[in-house]
Formats: sequence, C-alpha cells, structure tokens
Amino acid sequence: MKLDVIFENALFRTVDDARPTARRAGVWRGRIAALDDDLDGVTAHRVVDLGGATVVPGFHDAHQHFSMVGREKLQLDLSVSVAPTLEALLDAVAERVGRVPAGAWVIGNGYDQNKIGVHPTAQQLDRIAPEHPVWLVHTSKHMAVANSAAARAAGFTGLDALPDVPGGTVVRDRGVPTGLLQETAMNPVSAVLFPVPLPQMAQALAAASEHCLAEGITSVTEPGIGGVGGLGSTRADLRAFQDARDSGLLRVRATVMPYIEALHDFGPIGGGENGFGLDLGLRSGLGDDWVRVGGVKIVSDGSLIGRTAAMCCDYHDAPGERGYLRVDAGDLRSQIVGAHRNGWQVATHAIGDAALDVVLDAYAEAQRSFPRADTRHRIEHCAVASPGQVRRIVELGLIPVPQGRFVSEIGDGLLAAMGPERAAGLYRMRTWVDAGVELPGSSDAPVVDSPPLWGLHDMVNRRTASGAPFVPSEALTAAQALRAYTHGSAYATHQEHVKGRIVPGLLADLAVLDRDPVAVAAEEIRDLRVLGTIVGGEIAYQV
Repeated sequence: MKLDVIFENALFRTVDDARPTARRAGVWRGRIAALDDDLDGVTAHRVVDLGGATVVPGFHDAHQHFSMVGREKLQLDLSVSVAPTLEALLDAVAERVGRVPAGAWVIGNGYDQNKIGVHPTAQQLDRIAPEHPVWLVHTSKHMAVANSAAARAAGFTGLDALPDVPGGTVVRDRGVPTGLLQETAMNPVSAVLFPVPLPQMAQALAAASEHCLAEGITSVTEPGIGGVGGLGSTRADLRAFQDARDSGLLRVRATVMPYIEALHDFGPIGGGENGFGLDLGLRSGLGDDWVRVGGVKIVSDGSLIGRTAAMCCDYHDAPGERGYLRVDAGDLRSQIVGAHRNGWQVATHAIGDAALDVVLDAYAEAQRSFPRADTRHRIEHCAVASPGQVRRIVELGLIPVPQGRFVSEIGDGLLAAMGPERAAGLYRMRTWVDAGVELPGSSDAPVVDSPPLWGLHDMVNRRTASGAPFVPSEALTAAQALRAYTHGSAYATHQEHVKGRIVPGLLADLAVLDRDPVAVAAEEIRDLRVLGTIVGGEIAYQV
C-alpha cells in the first residue's frame, strides 16, 4: 500500500502516553497510518520535510464562538489594542460613521470598561451618530451600549421606551437610560440584527476558518447556534455550517451546540414519554468529522467582569451587587433535566458560585431521576468554584470548561471583582487535573483573542496583563496544557477516539510549530509561531 503523504524530520509531540514522541508520521485517507519504524520500507505519493519543526495535534478550541469570530472580522474592532481609551473608542466610531450612509448600522465589538475606565454612553454616541444606529458590544458579550437611533431602529420611540425584562437590566442614571443594556435587556435591540442572512454567514464562517487555521486550530466547539435575541445567528445556523462545509468555506472541524431556546417539546414519543429537543428526536452526536451536533447550550448567569454573574456574596468592588440568574432557578432545572432525559449532553454556562449551586443540583437530579452512563455534561467557564463544589463536580463526572486566556487578558478585572480573599477559587485548572478530570482547553473568543499558544502560556504562567500572579497554585505544566488543548477538548465532545492525539487511526490534524512548547522556558510559550496547519493530512495553512 502506498500512503498519501509522509511527514518527516520533525519532533512529533503525540500526546500519547504509550509513545510520547515520534520523528515521522505517515497519512492515508486523512488519518495517521503509522509512525517512525513502522514506516520503514513504506512509500508515499508525497514526502514532506518539516525541517526540524515541532508538530503537535491540531489545537481544538473547546469553547469558541466561531461564527461570531467571523462576523466580528467584518465589524468595528474596539478591543483595547485598537481603542485603548474612551476618546479613541469614540473616534473609531465617528470614523466609521463618516464612511457609511445615514441609517446604516455601526456595530463595534470588544470594548472593556475595566481597561478604558468607563462604559461609553448613548449621549456620547448620539452626538457623533445622530442618524446612525450604533451598537457596541462589551468584550464579555453579556452587555452592550445602544444609542437613541439604535432604539428607534429596533421599533422603540427612544431609549426610555426600552422595556425592563427578566434576567437583564436597562442601566439608568437618575432615571435616565445610559444606553448600557445588560444580559437579556440586550435582546429587544439586538433582535433586529438577526437573523443573519445566509450569504453573510458563509462569509463569516470562511473568515473564521482562515483565522483559526493561522493559529493552528483544526477543530472548534461552537457553544451556541440557533438561539434567539442575538444568542445565535439564525434559526438556520446548522444549515449555514453544512452549506459552508459543502462549498469548501468551512475549513476547520466544528462541533456545534444548539441553544436551549432552539429545543422544544414535540409531543408523545411512546412509552408514556414526551420528547424534548429538535424535531425527529435529533440529539447530541449527529453528524460527521466536519460538522457535528454537540451538547445543548444553556446560559444560567452573566459575567464576572460585567458584575452580572450570580454570586453567593457581594462583588469585592461593588458592595450590594451579587449578579443574578438569567432564568428562574426552577426553569433552569427543568431545562437541564429535560435535555438530559432526552439524550442530550448538556453544557451549562455557570460563572458565579451561586449559579453553580443551582446547576449542580439540577445535574444531580437529572442523573438521579434518569441514570445515564458517560454523559460528560459540561460546565462552561466554571469560573468560581469552592472546594465543596469541586468535590460535587468530580463526583458527578462533569467537565469544567475554564478559559486560560482570561488570565492575561481580563485577569486584572477578575481579581478586582473577587478581591484577594475569594480569588483562590478563580478559574481552577490544576485542581481539575489533580482530581483526574480530563480538562479541555478553550478561549471563549471573541471575548478574548484565541491563539492556543497564548492559552498554553496563560495556563502555565498564570499572570495578568499587569504582571500580577493569578492564583499561581492552579498553574499547569506545559505538557498538561498541551493535552488540554488537544486530547482534553476532544474528550469533552466524546471524540477522543477520533482526534486529539497523533496516533495511528486518528485524524491527521496537526499544528506545525517553530519550537517545542514543552521544552522552551515557560515565559517563552507565547512567542512560539505556527508555521503550518494540516487538516486531514492536507496542508491548510503555511507561512
């Protein structure tokens, strides 16, 4: 048998305990066929000399809003690197306003009041954009600022006509709306921006693919499609992914999670049971190696840097504030139990420790009432966890999905929110590994930038942008961080038998690096470069 390609002259970090390293890898029909001595005497249609580079399994971002990453590539970047002050932010908005016709939306993303000092206000935006609807989304994605034209474009007479809704806040200053909308209060305005037309979604998925491939990412888990009020993109999100795959625009593998809002009761299914899910009983696991339905996404609370996550105690820097649940605790329980009963893997966003208690109780009830083996239910972010909550998570067999990238990019804001006495429970990592949990690696992009090498760096070094230590006892070794971003993320989607290691039989998805992340000094991991990305044995990106 002649292989398709042999990659040689490289250090392969396999993430396989049985054979940690290799020097050659052969590929046949998109999968690893053999390594090292097993290739002796074997020929291939192509032999690729990798010039002594280090090769690791393709990175798998276990929590990346992939379609949003692509959409934001087409919008106004307001991250601190581009708009480091309020004045710079307003100048960027004014510049965009001057380039688009009156009435056209100006959408910006990524501002952070923790870094620029304050939230922009509707009054400021009205002065520079009286005839343009302006919608500026916070880096957390849990709040946004609208101007008066945006409220009118959404069908309201003005900002003062925006409704107060459960699970959200229309922020007011002495009774006057500031334009800042938190959590579900965003929905009345953002709903007018959706659904995103399918041609625009195709452009977004193509842009996101190119972005990921340049970072060595070969797989993503998209934590939310098909939602309403701006949560997803369109009710046809899954079709958009399938269309992009068929047309060749989707170039990385995607596991997609429908939001709970996309699921519904669909009547008797026999045996006295009613179905709850997607029509025809569709549930987690349907699909192939390119587009696959994963868990169902549920959002229980808000964000730490936005001070809306549901906490057991007051925020350190905001006395009297404890955040809140986005949905009633009873409804949250019904959603989790119902999805579990109907065969779904459940992935619940829970950042605050008060929200986590509600979610853990619901997972425990679901398993107690309707036992299932190897569910691998997830807790997205799992930002604050007490020792007692850690024990429950391990006992229930849950998978926490924290983001290492948060440490350097928003870590200072997280520490300010929690204060020194409660910071020890923030974004645990070593705790999970030591407890035997298969930890995934993720970014939550576009909340923060997504390069996995930056994620590895933060998981190992645990220092904020200001240089402050961020719970250093939770630091991982470079090898542990690499395992999380490859095998761990595959395990979190029930796909460890398909990808995540460089092992015969698994997909030949690889990232080619200029140096070895396991061997370089810890402080240098961030400086490593991706030289190439290989998907199914084919070179999809190279410098």
